[in-house]
Amino acid sequence: MNILVIGGGGREHAMAWKLAQSPKAQKVFVAPGNAGTALDKRLENIDITDVQQLRVWAIDNKIALTVVGPEVPLAAGVVDEFRKHGLRVFGPTQAAAQLESSKAFSKAFMQRHGIPTAEYETFVDPVAAHAYIEQKGAPIVVKADGLAAGKGVVVALTLAEAHAAVDFMLADSTPGLKHNAGADGQAVPRVVIEEFLVGEEASFIVMVDGKNVLALATSQDHKRLLDGDQGPNTGGMGAYSPAPVVTPDVHARTMREIILPTIRGMEKDGIPYTGFLYAGLMINAEGHPKTLEFNCRMGDPETQPILLRLKSDLVDVMLAATEPGPHGKLDQIELQWDRRTALGVVLAAQGYPLQPRKGDVITGLPKEDEDAVVFHAGTKLQGDDVVTAGGRVLCVTVLADNVRQAQTRAYEVALGIHFDGMQYRKDIGHRAVKGAVA
Repeated sequence: MNILVIGGGGREHAMAWKLAQSPKAQKVFVAPGNAGTALDKRLENIDITDVQQLRVWAIDNKIALTVVGPEVPLAAGVVDEFRKHGLRVFGPTQAAAQLESSKAFSKAFMQRHGIPTAEYETFVDPVAAHAYIEQKGAPIVVKADGLAAGKGVVVALTLAEAHAAVDFMLADSTPGLKHNAGADGQAVPRVVIEEFLVGEEASFIVMVDGKNVLALATSQDHKRLLDGDQGPNTGGMGAYSPAPVVTPDVHARTMREIILPTIRGMEKDGIPYTGFLYAGLMINAEGHPKTLEFNCRMGDPETQPILLRLKSDLVDVMLAATEPGPHGKLDQIELQWDRRTALGVVLAAQGYPLQPRKGDVITGLPKEDEDAVVFHAGTKLQGDDVVTAGGRVLCVTVLADNVRQAQTRAYEVALGIHFDGMQYRKDIGHRAVKGAVA
């Protein structure tokens, strides 16, 4: 069958790579893809991003299954458009994707349905927002309401940082932020300000078919730019799976208190949920999780280590999830996982996350082997060269018997790759082991 993956980042490269391994996959197309998907003979890039044009192309090319990777096409209603024309597609509808595309919607939903999360207030008025910060004090968290490519969250450790974040996010011209519409339909800058939660973060990702929920392997990513979880927040500088912090008890509690109430709550609100659902968790010292955020997609870079561990045929899983009818058949799927640890290290461009430089030539890319894959994210082909084309450029992803061995192997591979200004953390996985890799 012909399969389409929508997106062009590291997550989509990993999805297309895994889908292409299935004997059921005749051809896997990636729209728009990147240099990594262009160089893989099993994959073919399609230079289309417009939702309607993609739908026409999918019909013309007899696409039997479409998997949507990033948040922007989901928020633009690509699933609604494809379904309207009888195309089989995995992802949430535009209405359901509000769980990610609007922090205000998400927090109000959690409050309404009793899902554990941080105390919060939503503001459009800077004066009121500043007054709330003064009342609550620091540390405090300031979030842009709309999509912000993983960078619309400021964990303000001081009042000055919090006030600056409000001024930045409530400005109409803030670059990179997509404001949601107000009551009059006009785009309105809006912020969510919430309490600072203490604990350890983890990524809890499930697949949903409208009713049934299938949990993926646990993972943990590293949001901060610098070693020791210092520096600005990014879209993610690396990840590993499994995550020891998600104990069996935490897993059961997360399913019972967060995931299942979310799926039932969406159904109750008349917005049945299908697709990947990512709950960013903060787990306190007692093992009680709270929801930091929802994403309506797999995480990036969590997808890369998770799919490297997945032994099941991903096409079979997707077909079960998109079975025609009121809901799919994910209850009939049992996923098989490699027992080993997978770990991914992001190699980022100079200037990331604020002003990433593009156009630097990448050298030393290794050949893929079964235990080490370099997934491309912000790359493109320029003649015969692979060059940087985004902030997070590559994700060096490996399998090994434990976290320490995975760290060693990943950094060995990373040392062989070069582009000017390349930056990466040297301690990915540090929470799972004592000490870091030098």
